[in-house]
Formats: sequence, structure tokens, C-alpha cells
Amino acid sequence: MSRTLDYSRDIYSVARLASEARAVLDGSFPLLWVRGEISNLARPASGHIYFSLKDEAAQVRCAMFRAKRILLDVRPENGQQVLARVRVTLYEPRGDFQLVVEHLEPDGEGALLLAFEQRVQRLAEEGLFETALKQAIPAFPRQVGLITSPSGAAVRDLLTVLGRRFSALSVMIYPAQVQGESAAASLVAALALANARAECDVLILARGGGSREDLNAFNDEALARAIRASAIPIVSGVGHEIDITIADLAADQRAATPSAAAELVAPSAQQVRERLRALELRLDGAWQRRSMLSRQRLSAASRQLNLAAHPPARLQQQAQRLDRAALRLNALMAQHIAQNGQRLSPLAERLAARSPERGLQRARLLLGGLRQRLSRSQSALLVHRHERLMRAAAGLNARSPLGTLTRGYAILTRLPGGEIVRAPSQVESGDRIQAQVAGGTIRAVVAPGE
Repeated sequence: MSRTLDYSRDIYSVARLASEARAVLDGSFPLLWVRGEISNLARPASGHIYFSLKDEAAQVRCAMFRAKRILLDVRPENGQQVLARVRVTLYEPRGDFQLVVEHLEPDGEGALLLAFEQRVQRLAEEGLFETALKQAIPAFPRQVGLITSPSGAAVRDLLTVLGRRFSALSVMIYPAQVQGESAAASLVAALALANARAECDVLILARGGGSREDLNAFNDEALARAIRASAIPIVSGVGHEIDITIADLAADQRAATPSAAAELVAPSAQQVRERLRALELRLDGAWQRRSMLSRQRLSAASRQLNLAAHPPARLQQQAQRLDRAALRLNALMAQHIAQNGQRLSPLAERLAARSPERGLQRARLLLGGLRQRLSRSQSALLVHRHERLMRAAAGLNARSPLGTLTRGYAILTRLPGGEIVRAPSQVESGDRIQAQVAGGTIRAVVAPGE
């Protein structure tokens, strides 16, 4: 019995069925949010991730491609409770119903904490919180910028503390939202404006206390990078002492509260006054010591100048040199006489030992002649040294200005400055002059020329 084919039936291939099923699923569901727990997580080398979302009653396969995964703030892990924004589709090669994940975020309060911890870890590994990158806070800022809500309690606390600490400190407020979905972008814009205007020496990023959700804007990654890129040092004062945000970690210095940030930035007026007084005392002491040292140096220089340039002083020095030369001459002469006496003494002893009368007479005559020669030599040497001494004294006296004055010369100076007059062209009719002569000084007025 032969079997005939029924061409009236529409028979699907597996590939056609899978393709049409995928088209039905793709067109039947919009983008939607699904809550579930991650399981069976796989991370192949391609950079995509694959996992299942499950709850108490069911589970579904999920795929998240690399282009979307690198945008995540959190790192997916098995056991995490998440919210996933997905497209419903079918994986045709296997015929598996699956969800293509466009976005993934932790679910609930624990989710925020987990996202915060993972973001902190990622930014820390990147080096965003390195101490070496942080700028020093100026000790005496000229103007402080406040990036905060202009209507919040934090700005009032900041202004109160800044005014109390240092009333002369100038303050500039850069308004920004500190809560809500657009708060992070508003804070980044205010920070960019402050850097563009560059009118402050330090910035305070501040907000009052609140829940973790209220402070979430200060955990924004873009805000952390803007803080790190700021050319102006930033002090954070966000929430209460127990609140830690990513902005606190990125800031150049963190304060526990807005008020503590103001205390940190503004110098104490009393401390400034005490510091200025101490510096004033140090400056006065240094000036006194410098003045005393200068006076001592001036006095020593003046004494040296007088000794070197004053003619009587130089004459006294020359006289002292002559006295020392005369003393040395007398000592040499006494030494010479003593040496000659020592030379004659053995001769006398030899004569006395031999004692012939004739020899004695000759010896006496010889001794008398030697004595006369010695006397003449001594007298001639004394006369010669005395003449040299007199010539030296005469030469010194001839070169002395005072000696010149005794010969009828005078030294003319122009009054009142004391300028020495060397030529008639240096004075005019009516000028007052002074003539120094041997006996004193004479003042006169230049008469008109004929």
C-alpha cells in the first residue's frame, strides 16, 4: 500500500519555528523590569555575562552583552537580589527562552550599600583616592566658596561658623541641588563654575544630614572625578560624622559635618592676632640685632679709617718704628763690643802667662791701638746710623702735609662741602673758602676778579 503526501499541511522547520517564536516574543513585550536573584553566573573571555534570574517559583536564562556590562556600577555576583531592565526574546540556536539585560542594579537598601562599596573599591583600585593626589588646604584663604543648597540648614551653619571664626573672610556661594535625581549633575556644574571663575582659594562641598538615599548624589562617580580634577582644594562636609560618601573620599580633606568644614577652613581671628604679634616681636628683635651689628661694624671701620688716613697717626707709627730700630741698633752694638771683648780676653791671658816685659809693652800698645780702632769704629758707626736716622726723619717730615704747611703753604677747601680747591676755576666770586695753614684755619670770601 503506497502513502500519498498531503500538500495542504503547513509544515514548519525547527529554524522557522524558532525564528517566528522569537519574532512573536520580541514584538509582544516592551522593555520591562524584572526582580530576581542571580544564579549560574558565567563570565567568558568575550566580556559578556550569562546568568539565571530566579525566585521561589521559576527561573529564566539571561544574557548581558559587554557594551552594557561595562556601564554597570556594581559587579554582579551569585546570590545578589537585583532589578533587571530586560528585553524578552528567544535564543534561536538552542530554542531557549531568555532575557537580554540592558541594565542591572541591586534591589533595596542593601543594594545601595553594595553599589556604594563596589564603586568605592573600583575607584580606589583606579587610584582616585590616593593621598599623593590631594592638595593642601591654604592656611589663610582670601575667599571661600560654598557649593551647597542656598536654602538648606548647612549654608546657615557654614556662614555662622565662618563669621565667628574670621569675620573678614570673603564668602562666595555656588548654588546647587543636594538631593534628588539631578543633584549630582547640579553639584558637578557648580564645581565646574567655581573652577572656571577661579575666584576662591578653597571650596567647601556641604550638605546637612539625611538617609543614605538622601546622600546618594554625593556617591556619584562623575562628581568624584570632578572633585579630583578640581584645581582648587576641596573640603567635604556631608551629613553627620558617621556618614561617609565617595565625595568625602575624593576630597582633599574631609570634615565630619558642614560646621566642622568651616572650622577647618577659616583661620581663628585670635590665633591670627597672636601669630602676628609673635612675628612682630621676632621682626623687632631681628631689627635691633641687625642695627647693633651695623653700628659696631661702622664704628670699627671708622677707627680703622682714622688710623690709616690721619697724618699725625701715621707720623706716630713711623716714630715708633724709628724707636724700635734704635733699640735694635744699640743691642747690636753692645753685642759687637761683647764679642770683641771675648776675643781680646784670651790674648791678655796668653800675655800674662808669658809675661816678658817687652812682649807686655807691645801687647799694651797693640791693645791700645785696638781699643782706639774699636772706639773709632763705634763712633763712626754711631754717626753713620744717626745720619741715616736723621735723613729718614727729614724725608718723612718733607712728605708730611703738616710739614708742607710749615713752609708757608695752605690747603684750600670750598665751604660748606669741604671740597679741596686745586684750581681757580673751581671757585666763583662770593664763594666761601677755608685755608688750613700751619697754625690753624682761615676763612674767607672770594672777591670779584678784575
